[in-house]
Amino acid sequence: MNAPTLRRSTAVRLALPLVAATSALSLTACGAIDAVGGGDSSAAPNRRKDIKVGLLLPDKETARFEKFDYPLFKQRVASLTSGKGEVVYENAEASAAKQSRQIADLVDRKVDVIVLDAVDSKSIATGVRKAKDAGIPVIAYDRLAQGPIDAYISHDNELVGEVQGRSIIEALGDKAGTSKIVMINGSPADPNTALFKAGALSELKGRVVIAKSYDVNEWLPATAKADMRKAVQSVGLNGIAAVYSANDGMAGAAIDALKEAGATKLPPVTGQDANLDAVQRIVAGEQSMTVYKSFLLEATNAAEMAVAKVQDRRIAFDALTQDSVDSPTKKDIPALLVPVVALTRDNIKDTVIKDGVYTVKDICTSKYAADCAAIGLK
Repeated sequence: MNAPTLRRSTAVRLALPLVAATSALSLTACGAIDAVGGGDSSAAPNRRKDIKVGLLLPDKETARFEKFDYPLFKQRVASLTSGKGEVVYENAEASAAKQSRQIADLVDRKVDVIVLDAVDSKSIATGVRKAKDAGIPVIAYDRLAQGPIDAYISHDNELVGEVQGRSIIEALGDKAGTSKIVMINGSPADPNTALFKAGALSELKGRVVIAKSYDVNEWLPATAKADMRKAVQSVGLNGIAAVYSANDGMAGAAIDALKEAGATKLPPVTGQDANLDAVQRIVAGEQSMTVYKSFLLEATNAAEMAVAKVQDRRIAFDALTQDSVDSPTKKDIPALLVPVVALTRDNIKDTVIKDGVYTVKDICTSKYAADCAAIGLK
């Protein structure tokens, strides 16, 4: 899988300790949201509001898609269109074939724009082309699909891997050079996987011993658990000093495999997506970190981009897409890259709680009450 090439036209490399999305208004300060929102509509009162927006998300295993991305996206489209816009939503449930049928269905239903998070970035290119031929723009969401994509919104995915890799190096300290780690990478069909891995290896390669590395088709936790069991058998339970897991679902599976193998003290385990159960594992000291990517900023700005594209608000659209990326099939795709932050026990209050993703009550159930009290989370 060829990784997309990213070029940042307006910003330098993001710093690792960057606190992303400390509020939902961080992009408003740049004028991007206002440019697409009320001020723009008042200047052009004849812009269509009864638009139909197709949203295709890839799976239900990743909790954020159903719980956050879709509702936030739908809410923002409604806000931008005075409640007249319709979101036609489908989830592919990790099936590339199903998603291909879904995009064809959206074309048949003559939606005005499609926002697509591809299960398989390569195979979906045919569907993207059909949409383009029908005059329907396609915005790639979270993962860069191939084909004639009109725009792309995601996070700095190589930075995600760097943040994960650096957290392992910091956790291992002086012992890093002789420490054996296991890498549980994402699906080869997801172009983000190559970026996550490249970022992680930029921190890990030559600084630790990578004892085993696995690519997990469709990001399935069950597959990750089986791979972790194989790693334990090969490396030895006590020989595994850390586990690089590309996301939270696989991190939980790896932790389960370690526990079942008899681990009484867990090694550092990374994650991504800030799933609720992952945050609880972090509170309990079972998972060392996760990468928090603001669902609010990604979903709402995707909605902004989609509505601006349909309504031909070029200035607003350009304000939102000041970066650019190359896919294997198209160059100079307008892009918006949303920043990320490493979530640990030390900054739960300043990230997911402050942004309203979870409440203390959500996290600190009876099972985790003592752990929450120990870190002052109340």
